[in-house]
Amino acid sequence: MRTRPTQMLPVRQFEVPDSAAELVDGHRYRFDHLTLPMVMKDMRFVSTDPAPGERVPAFDLPTIDDGRLRSSDLGGRPVLLIFGSSTCPVTDNAAPGLHELHRRFGDCVRFVIVNVREAHPGKAFPQPKTMDVKTAHATKLRDIYGFVFDVAVDDIDGTLHRAMSPKPNSAYVLAPDGTILFRAQWANDTQALAAALEAVVRSQMPRPSESGGVLKPTLRMLRNIAPVLDRAGAGAWGDMWLVAPPLAMMAAALKVLHIRPLRTPASAKTGPARASASGSCM
Repeated sequence: MRTRPTQMLPVRQFEVPDSAAELVDGHRYRFDHLTLPMVMKDMRFVSTDPAPGERVPAFDLPTIDDGRLRSSDLGGRPVLLIFGSSTCPVTDNAAPGLHELHRRFGDCVRFVIVNVREAHPGKAFPQPKTMDVKTAHATKLRDIYGFVFDVAVDDIDGTLHRAMSPKPNSAYVLAPDGTILFRAQWANDTQALAAALEAVVRSQMPRPSESGGVLKPTLRMLRNIAPVLDRAGAGAWGDMWLVAPPLAMMAAALKVLHIRPLRTPASAKTGPARASASGSCM
């Protein structure tokens, strides 16, 4: 089966800058309390963010099983690259869909979730200040959701995450050479990701080349907010009430009504289904 799309968009190489300003940005990246400007930046991609047709920045990240995730060696297959954390309600909502996508396409596409900064840090999940803590959080991310695919760890300053636009749970479909073929503002858009992966394994370019929006992803993850804030620990609820009172109110109401998230069946966590004789991952 051919995995490289037959058509490629013009490539623009992004480089991660190295300067004193980056040190300041890295410190700001590791916030302890969520703020409204941070939330507003998550609402859309901007023109300077890496887009379909452009290369991902060079990176070399550790995985929690002592492997490496390198932009120079993605394994000869397309890659679904997801950003997430244990304190992100959208990641929590996206997990069942990611398991289903891995079951369908995991024989043809490499799946990797990169543990990034905590979206809603609290006492139980404080914002990591060392790589040891961040790696421990990545291991918890795998264990909480039962991910059977690679879990990588961005560096403490979120160099790759910031270079890609530091949204809490974005996802990118990459060609084997690191060219972005599709990007999703939210990884809980399972339908859009499935369509993109289906196109790629058929050696076609995904159309459209991105998914976004705010309303539908937010509605999908409402029931995930309260369990995630409870998991994060003291401080996470207070930040939510300060920054987004309507969401906090709806999450609290759903908690009182015992309306919980949908969880992934254990049978869906056993790995990808075998590809058919035709090579399809459908």
